[in-house]
Amino acid sequence: MKLYVGNLSFDADQDSITDLFSAHGEVTSVNIITDRDTGRARGFGFVEMPNKKEAIAAMNALADTEVNGRPIVVNEARPKANRY
Repeated sequence: MKLYVGNLSFDADQDSITDLFSAHGEVTSVNIITDRDTGRARGFGFVEMPNKKEAIAAMNALADTEVNGRPIVVNEARPKANRY
């Protein structure tokens, strides 16, 4: 199951997000979206967890949790919209 994680601190990195979500189950991948020009984090990313039950537990437990001074948003990721 792929989760959207928003309102991340610009200092957030893959290891810290992996550690945060691993407390609730196995994490397959973490992808923090970065700005193409600066390479700086854009404040959101995606976490993939193979077990849906664990992913839902992580989503419920971590939504609105303060991480690096910011309350994060955690939702099930939606498919990327087609751009024309």
